[in-house]
Amino acid sequence: MPQPRVPHRVTLSAAALTTVLALTATACGGSDDSSNQSKGPVTLDYWSWSETKNVDPVVAKFNATHTDIKLKFVKQADNPGTAQNLRNAVAAKKDVPCLVQNFGEVPSLVGEGLLSSVDKELKPYLDRFNPAALPSVQAGGTYYAVPTGFNPTFMMINRSVYDKYDVAVPKTWDDVIAAGKKLKKHGVYVMNLAGEDPSTLVNLVQQAGGSWYEQKGDSWKIDFLSPESLKAADIVQQLVDGGMVANQTYQDRPALISYFDSGKMVSLPTQTWQLQNYELNYKKSLGDWQPIDLPQFSDATEFTTSSYSANNGVLVPKGCEHVKEAVEAAVWMKTDKTGIDSTYQKDTKQYEWPGAVKDVTPWVDSVVTDKLFGTHKSEARGVILKSVEHARSNWTVGPNYTGVFAELQDQWAKIVTKKITVKQALEHLQEFTVDDLKSKNINVEG
Repeated sequence: MPQPRVPHRVTLSAAALTTVLALTATACGGSDDSSNQSKGPVTLDYWSWSETKNVDPVVAKFNATHTDIKLKFVKQADNPGTAQNLRNAVAAKKDVPCLVQNFGEVPSLVGEGLLSSVDKELKPYLDRFNPAALPSVQAGGTYYAVPTGFNPTFMMINRSVYDKYDVAVPKTWDDVIAAGKKLKKHGVYVMNLAGEDPSTLVNLVQQAGGSWYEQKGDSWKIDFLSPESLKAADIVQQLVDGGMVANQTYQDRPALISYFDSGKMVSLPTQTWQLQNYELNYKKSLGDWQPIDLPQFSDATEFTTSSYSANNGVLVPKGCEHVKEAVEAAVWMKTDKTGIDSTYQKDTKQYEWPGAVKDVTPWVDSVVTDKLFGTHKSEARGVILKSVEHARSNWTVGPNYTGVFAELQDQWAKIVTKKITVKQALEHLQEFTVDDLKSKNINVEG
């Protein structure tokens, strides 16, 4: 599936999520009264590891158009560095920023006690957001981050190789498997499943409408063996058993891109944020690729893509003294046309993808690169807009998902090397997740 933004392995606190939700809502449910009493504008620290050239224009435009709130960009080294710095600041209750680029699933971060509730402050703005962008910034029905939204998912295929071997363009995952069988005869892999990245399985479960977690009152229901999970598992198992997939690692990016460019692997589930990288680095296959709709399950009754994004949301940390102002600033950055337009980069001729808004049409053309799709470039706009329109997600993550994901990574490595089956991995994860929640004194069914 799309090249991963894989959650980092961290240790969660042992507190039950429901307890943390109650404490957080009580302690941090609204903005500090001092924001209304202070003289002059409120200044909010905004932590991000994004390149300065991408953030500075947004901060400058915000500050030029707002008198009561000012943003101060505090550059962070990287994703894990940001996470550790925030944990330190929240624990010390000192120098806590009010806006932070997200580095993990919101429910897990709430479980750690890192976030403020923004429920009261965000609700007046909810009509500005694509409804599909809202669920993953909630925990227990309460909002804990300002949505940044999702990148639309679709597939791109090396059409020249498909045509060379007379392989039909896939419309379903069964078609992908059929293509894989035919391509294998010519030494070509239909997809890539990196041994450290289980996102293909996760994304297939999401597309099927499944979720491994469900919150029921003060308890969690765990189900890794639902019909949706087993449907996803069957697709992965057939690809692995049939020897139709490569296992190129994501850890050596230049080698990975070179492999994708070689014509030896010809189908890439992808997202809009990845296209520029392909455009800049493909040499041999530039212009040979075609954007197509994400393949569907054969029994699907409607076209569906997943809207879930693991890093959805601008975080408002616990200890922020100006929650109301932080929400206002983040909403402007992610939904206001002036804010989105300020992300434009002259060198790439692109805007940051506005994944939180209902109507992306003003910005969609900028993410379609000039040469990657060759004669199929004009098809990209329709494919992307269709993906946005049909994005859905029932996916929920629980308070121990970061640790569960780490266990999933270990199981996935065994799946792709044929040491265990996908179903065996799911059975193990069912037991692991339930036992782990019980060890944290969290109510659980499953």
